[in-house]
Amino acid sequence: MNIAKIGSQPPHLTRFLAAETDTLALGAELASVIRPGMAVYLSGDLGAGKTTLVRGLLRGLGYGGKVKSPTFTLVEVYEISRLYLYHFDFYRFNDPRELGEAGFREYFNSASVCLVEWPEKAAAGLPAADVKILMQIEGSGRRVEIFAETEAGKLCIERLKH
Repeated sequence: MNIAKIGSQPPHLTRFLAAETDTLALGAELASVIRPGMAVYLSGDLGAGKTTLVRGLLRGLGYGGKVKSPTFTLVEVYEISRLYLYHFDFYRFNDPRELGEAGFREYFNSASVCLVEWPEKAAAGLPAADVKILMQIEGSGRRVEIFAETEAGKLCIERLKH
């Protein structure tokens, strides 16, 4: 694991995930550091592992049900003991205004965690992310970079370091 803090760039964490089990394990680690009120944005090409990471996070929170990509439903809602978790996929958005038209803005509140795949498709309509995760296919594995965008995000990265 590499931790880097370069100049004025936000703190970030870089990991190589050799297998799907590594992606699920990182998701479980994230489950232990996220808090209600956080927005986590996941970017990467199709097949980069975004939904697998979310599945690991949900498993880490104790969710045992099916975890599917919300590509066609746009959002999957999970109530898990201490929080409401909303998993969005904006891959099919063509215009950032669609976020407001779909009525999703109220999901971003202090009582919930919002995980957003393809945030760039709705960028202008989204609140600021606490954590941004970039996933890239690298050989047979994945390179993951996690960036802190807020104080809450910085706390997450600090917790992930330990």
